[in-house]
Amino acid sequence: MSEPRPNHHAGGATGAGASADERPVRIGYVRYFNTLPLVQGLEHWRDVSLHPAAPSALGDSLLRGDVDLALCSLVDAARAGGALTLVPAGMIGCDGHTLTVRLLSRVPMARVSEIHADIESHTSVVLAHVLLAGMHGVRPAIIDDDVHARAVNLLARGDSAAWPETMLMIGDKVVTDAPGEAVYPHQLDLGQAWKELTGLPFVYAMWMCRTAQAGDARILGAARVLARQRLRNASRLEWIVERFAHERKWPDELARRYVRDLLRYAPDERAMSGAREFVRQAGALGLLGESSAFPPVMALQRDAAEPMTRALDAGTNA
Repeated sequence: MSEPRPNHHAGGATGAGASADERPVRIGYVRYFNTLPLVQGLEHWRDVSLHPAAPSALGDSLLRGDVDLALCSLVDAARAGGALTLVPAGMIGCDGHTLTVRLLSRVPMARVSEIHADIESHTSVVLAHVLLAGMHGVRPAIIDDDVHARAVNLLARGDSAAWPETMLMIGDKVVTDAPGEAVYPHQLDLGQAWKELTGLPFVYAMWMCRTAQAGDARILGAARVLARQRLRNASRLEWIVERFAHERKWPDELARRYVRDLLRYAPDERAMSGAREFVRQAGALGLLGESSAFPPVMALQRDAAEPMTRALDAGTNA
């Protein structure tokens, strides 16, 4: 069994002539190690089409109708003015340390004036703004940067002086390609800082759909299958670590601690409280735009999901 891969013809009618009811449900996701507990096994569902993308691209992809459900940034949903609905089938969050969302700086955080920010992230950039304003009273400028390309190049050259003064990194590259404390003596784990500031968990991304389709039977059914796959994967985290950590260049024990102890995948009441508080604080700082609001939340109905749940059960064991 392998990692989920793009599967644009995963059963059902496809192509330009297929109706919306006939084609597979198109699911957008991120190819980070931390998404595997949500998506591993979905590639065996014959009624799904998987579409990988950078986190920053998924919100627009969903709004355009390129995909039907996507693991989108909470900031993208808040900025969408109600056009996106949260689907509480799974999320990427934390209740303290995140490990893979980190602010790295040569200077103390209270002196940060600009941040070279990972172009793959939206929520993390806004979170860094919220934290630095709330904890240190600073509002640094943001410079978009291809952090991964920069890191690979500079690590290969061994040129520590060429790193920017302050940098925001997200994803696997924090573990595999980040410079150490010799380059950046001041480091802030944004999940832990949020917990210290508010006492609440943080939600980076959640499954979402377009609000106009939130009541469709296909979307409701797919949402239920996503929730069920999350529960299945929660019972086999050890297998996921053993199977995928090495190929992602993660040390096994660190990968195990990451997905088992640090990350949170269930959008429970505390997580949703943290999400609402984040949107409130970011909105108060003017970081979400004039039409921002906390997005609507889907109420999952089991009966609407039964046909797709049976389809998953009939497919390859995932």
